[in-house]
Amino acid sequence: MTENPDRPERFHYSEDDVQREVTELEGKSETAARLFDLRRIIGGLFVVYGVIVTITGITDSPSAIDKAQGVNINLWTGIGMLLLGVFFLAWLKLRPTPPPLPPEGLPEEPAEKH
Repeated sequence: MTENPDRPERFHYSEDDVQREVTELEGKSETAARLFDLRRIIGGLFVVYGVIVTITGITDSPSAIDKAQGVNINLWTGIGMLLLGVFFLAWLKLRPTPPPLPPEGLPEEPAEKH
């Protein structure tokens, strides 16, 4: 097979190139895992809906409260949703997702400081 000088080798990578690519992919994977943590999504939704339902409960008319046998159900449900959402977000803050373990075949490198 004759080598064409105008066409670079496609499948020849040095170990430094492979290591750099693996490090970049690990960083993207870690960021995606933290961004799409279910605690963040669930907590955020409960806080948003909790605020909406709490405001509805505060502005309920006496006839709406009478329909619920004298209990301002929107207010109490909204407060409960707010507390649950804050719980999930506090849990996320206090116990963040651990970084993924490095693959067994690659040596560990210290994290770069930016």
